[in-house]
Amino acid sequence: MFDLGWTELMVVGIVALIVVGPKDLPVLFRNVGRFVGKAKGMAREFSRAMNDAADEAGVKDVAQGLKAATNPVGTAMDGVKEAAQDMAKSIDPTKFDADSETGKLAAERAADAKKIQAATARAAAERKAKEAQEALAYAEAAEKELEASATPAVEDKETKS
Repeated sequence: MFDLGWTELMVVGIVALIVVGPKDLPVLFRNVGRFVGKAKGMAREFSRAMNDAADEAGVKDVAQGLKAATNPVGTAMDGVKEAAQDMAKSIDPTKFDADSETGKLAAERAADAKKIQAATARAAAERKAKEAQEALAYAEAAEKELEASATPAVEDKETKS
């Protein structure tokens, strides 16, 4: 549509420098930039309004209908995939009949999951307790070492006096 390369922009800049002058050139470029910004904003707003009007008119539905007409197998497969995803989301293992094999497996898996969670929680608690004991032992050792190093310093001050 309207294409300007670097050479055309350089020619326009040189002509603007000669015609407007170096003193008023920054003001001119600022005003041109504002005008271009307003024009882009108006174009963006117009495009958004046209897209909204097309959505309200149902162009998206017509496009989906055309897609379905041109590729019926793909559309049918999309429907099957959506139905399978909906079924997978709605299946809850606790809703199975307890007497059925699936219900028994679901119950076993739920019990196993609870056992694993309990064992993991127990191991984490034991690890934290062990870390706390180690930290306490380290703090007591550091305290004893501090007391031992502080005592000779007090005695040295008394002997020097």
